[in-house]
Amino acid sequence: SSFKFSKQGECGTEISELLPGLSSIVDDVCVIRSMHTDQFNHAPAELLVYTGSPRPGRPSIGSWVTYGLGSENQNLPGFVVLISSGVQPNGGRNSYGSGFLPSVYQGVQCRSKGDPVLFASDPAGLPRDLRRSSLDTLNALNALQADEYGHPETLTRMAQYELAFRMQTSVPEVMDISKESKVALDAYGAEVGGASFANNCLLARRLAEKDVRFIQLYHLGWDHHGALASGIKRATKQTDQASAALVKDLKQRGLLDDTLVIWGGEFGRTSFSQGKLTPEGFGRDHHPAAYSIWMAGGGVQPGLVYGETDDFAHNVVNDKVHVHDFQATLMHLLGIDHEKFIFKTQGRRYRLTDVSGNVIHNLIA
Repeated sequence: SSFKFSKQGECGTEISELLPGLSSIVDDVCVIRSMHTDQFNHAPAELLVYTGSPRPGRPSIGSWVTYGLGSENQNLPGFVVLISSGVQPNGGRNSYGSGFLPSVYQGVQCRSKGDPVLFASDPAGLPRDLRRSSLDTLNALNALQADEYGHPETLTRMAQYELAFRMQTSVPEVMDISKESKVALDAYGAEVGGASFANNCLLARRLAEKDVRFIQLYHLGWDHHGALASGIKRATKQTDQASAALVKDLKQRGLLDDTLVIWGGEFGRTSFSQGKLTPEGFGRDHHPAAYSIWMAGGGVQPGLVYGETDDFAHNVVNDKVHVHDFQATLMHLLGIDHEKFIFKTQGRRYRLTDVSGNVIHNLIA
C-alpha cells in the first residue's frame, strides 16, 4: 500500500493512516475481513447486497425490515434514504425499492438541501385546511375502489397520502440541522445548508432519535480504476470523520446498543494495479473474492476482527462470509429468523437470503 497501517485501540486492529476517525472508535467496531460476493459489476453486486438478488425486482433490506418490524414513528417514513452525491446508486431505485412487497415499505429519499422530499410540499396558495379536505375526498373515492376491487395497492396509496400529509410538518423539522450545536456540527464536519455525507450522518442520528426504523446512506466515489492515490484520500476525507462521529454520538446518547451501524460496499478491489503504472496514475479493478466491511452497535462483538485472507488479499483463507451470510446475520441481530421470514408471490416463497445464508454467531456479542 502507498499508506501506512498500524494497530489501533486496545483491540489492536490494523487501520490505515487515512482513517483516523475509524481508529478512534475501533474498540467499538467489528471488522469483517472475509466478505465475498458472486458479482463483479456494480449494479448486480449492489442489488445482491441490498436485495439478495443480482437482478431488479426483489425487495431491499430496508423494505424487508420495515415490512417485518413496522415503524415506531407514524409521522415519518419507516425507511429513509440519504444520497450525499446526488447521484442514484448503480442499482438505481431498485437498491431501496420494495419489489413485490406493498409499496408503502419502499425507501423514501430525503434530501439535505432544498425540499427534503420532492413533491410533498403544497402548491403555492393552497392552504392546509383545503389540502386536508381534498385528501379526505380522495380517500373516500379510494375507499370505494378498495371495497369494490380489493386491490392492496389502493390501501397502500391511501396510507401514503396520509403519511405525506403528516410528513409536511415532521420532515422539515427533523431535517433542519441548524438547531444542532456548533460542537455537534464540527464533530461531524457538517455544514448548515450544505449537502454532504457529513450532513447525512448527522441526519441519520436525528432520524434514529425519532425512531425511524431503517436509514440507508449512499456515497459514490470509490471506483478508483485510476488515480487511486489521490482518489482514496478524497473519499476517506469525505467520509471518515462523520462515520466515526455518528458512532460516538449514538454511543454517548445511549442509542448504540440498539442501533446497528453497517459500513461497507458491494465488493473489494484487486491488490494488483491497472491503468497507468505510475505512483499517481495506478488504479485497481473490482474484486469480488475478498473485501472488508465494519459494523458497530446493535449486538455485534466490539473490537473484533473476523476472517482472514491470504497475503495478497486475493482469496479468503479463514471464516468466509458470503453476502447471504451477512444478510442472515443482520436479520438475526434485528430479531428476525431469515429462514422463516418469507413472502409468497407468483407461486413462490421468497426471502431476503433466497435459499442460502447462515448466521455468523461468532460476530455476535
